[in-house]
Amino acid sequence: MMWQIQKDKPEPTPSLEQQRSEKLVEMGAQLWTSRLEQGLSLEEMVIATNIPRRLLQAIEEGNLKELPEPIYVQGLIRQFADALGFNGAEFSTGFPIGSNRVNLTPGWRNSSLGQLRPFHLYVLYIFLIVCSVSGLSQLLNSATWQVSSGQSQQLQQRASLLQSKAIQKPKAQDLQLDKYILDSAEDTQKVQIGVTLKEKSWIRVVADGTIQYEGELPEGTHRIWKAQEQLTVKARNAGGVLVSVNKKQAKQMGEPGKVKEVTIAANTNP
Repeated sequence: MMWQIQKDKPEPTPSLEQQRSEKLVEMGAQLWTSRLEQGLSLEEMVIATNIPRRLLQAIEEGNLKELPEPIYVQGLIRQFADALGFNGAEFSTGFPIGSNRVNLTPGWRNSSLGQLRPFHLYVLYIFLIVCSVSGLSQLLNSATWQVSSGQSQQLQQRASLLQSKAIQKPKAQDLQLDKYILDSAEDTQKVQIGVTLKEKSWIRVVADGTIQYEGELPEGTHRIWKAQEQLTVKARNAGGVLVSVNKKQAKQMGEPGKVKEVTIAANTNP
């Protein structure tokens, strides 16, 4: 009798886009948690980083569709991290931007380009990237942004202190990002709850009468839910759950190992 050995099929490698999305969710959760622990609002981070509010919020929520090209996203993450006291240059390298290769077709081998050495190809590749980014920055240079005149002097001073901590030697990427300024958009939802798990816990979230999530979430998970009228969050391990209501400072939901349910309505002032 002959036995046939069946080999396990290798798991498919995630696409570069999927890797970016998963990594952005992880990094955004770290930045969001650090900002709340320091008691800082998104408005203060806008002033400290010169990055529009909607881009900062998209990074925290891991919303890749609301962000520009990967090379810009990496720079935005670095500036955000610098303002929060991280080593932004090191932190941002975790976000994959991919790489493109320059290939020469056989028909070019007799031309002058065929004589180029690898170093020359690298310089040419960098030159093409710089030209492309420069053209994009000129297109976006017409967009303007300014801080609302109604903000208090105390807020301005605090943001200036944060900005002074994040000052580094300018880089070519920074110069392009400084020109990448877009108008921020306001959320249409009236209620928002952010949940960060210090320990694993079963969670159920109901938004406007509809169950949005029900199940166990692992330690380190960060999620945000929004609703028009009312949000209800129930946790079985309330001591391991941090809850932030309408972007306010996160607070522990309850005692460890205890079941706790929190309901927030649109007209509630947390």
